[in-house]
Amino acid sequence: MLETFLNAKPLFYDEIDYSRMPRVYNSIKKYLKLPKIIHLVGTNGKGTTGRFLSSALFSLGFKTGHYTSPHIIHFNERVWLNGKNISTALLNSSHVELLTYLSKEDADALSYFEYTTLLAMLVYKDVDYLVLEAGLGGEFDATAVFTNILTLVTPIDIDHEAFLGTTINEIAATKLNAVQKHAILAKQKHLDVYEVTKKLEKKKKALFVSLDFYLDENDQKNIKKISKENSLAPYLENNLSLAIAALKYLQIEYSVDSFTNSRLFGRLSQISENILLDVGHNVLAASSITQSLKGFKYTLVYNSYKDKNYKEILRVLQPIIKDVEIITIEDKRGESIKIMQQTLDDLGIKNKKFQKTRDDKNYLVFGSFSVAEAFLKGRSE
Repeated sequence: MLETFLNAKPLFYDEIDYSRMPRVYNSIKKYLKLPKIIHLVGTNGKGTTGRFLSSALFSLGFKTGHYTSPHIIHFNERVWLNGKNISTALLNSSHVELLTYLSKEDADALSYFEYTTLLAMLVYKDVDYLVLEAGLGGEFDATAVFTNILTLVTPIDIDHEAFLGTTINEIAATKLNAVQKHAILAKQKHLDVYEVTKKLEKKKKALFVSLDFYLDENDQKNIKKISKENSLAPYLENNLSLAIAALKYLQIEYSVDSFTNSRLFGRLSQISENILLDVGHNVLAASSITQSLKGFKYTLVYNSYKDKNYKEILRVLQPIIKDVEIITIEDKRGESIKIMQQTLDDLGIKNKKFQKTRDDKNYLVFGSFSVAEAFLKGRSE
């Protein structure tokens, strides 16, 4: 039912009507009951930060939702409710309800992400806290129309330039304009991000605070314990720190046990003894992975969308790459095997087309959700 409806909508758009989501939301908001919303914006780490925070809130007795995107295999991965992905039955019943509030014209016009965001708000009507992750944007993102109590800002870097801008200053401004009253910033790679926050504090009268403001010596010890017990890579530890800063802002007491089983799949996940999988797909993610896996060599299973700076991504990953096996992805945005091979040849990286894994090699599957999907579906066939 929902699946058929969504399949009629494209996942990606060359142009987006930014006036549509606010207009449609205003027309149906009387039917929606909003929980306390924590909004997540940034380039990298939104998913893991959100899952750390939502898992902790749920373990501490709060009814909690986490809306994240995209999904790897099943759409249900996007709508996490009280410790698990939503059931298909609840998705379909919420879909039927939402259609009764929308005109047919609006239901048809809403983008895939806009519609599913409104759908999630129906699902989450009875939760205490909702961790709401922006898609690729900030100010004009579908998630930005809802009143929130806090914004969490993960590291901001160059990505989605066609929609967000070509400089860090432009991208940061677009993302940070989503902040309503109070924001906690993760440690940023680019100083331009901090300059943008200073301007926005005056313009929006919003408060931007570093996560270190909330973390004391005991929190730092807890972060190290949680990281050790959950075998977190260094970059995941940074996301955990932002989640704990949010709990401190909300004045919610936590313990090390609050984060048991809080890792989000696809973030440097060990899927077998010799295979790691990560859905990172930009230069910042590649840099984090290279730092985490320093000293080891892997066969990289990889492909990329045409609009990604994949030559720079591969250059950053090169210290941990033994060779590359190029996987085919079923997406019109994907780069051709031929061009990817030429890029790898230019970098002096040994490469071939991916067929299947072997037990005597160590693999890093990295690239995007489409790469992860293609790899995992191939393993299950």
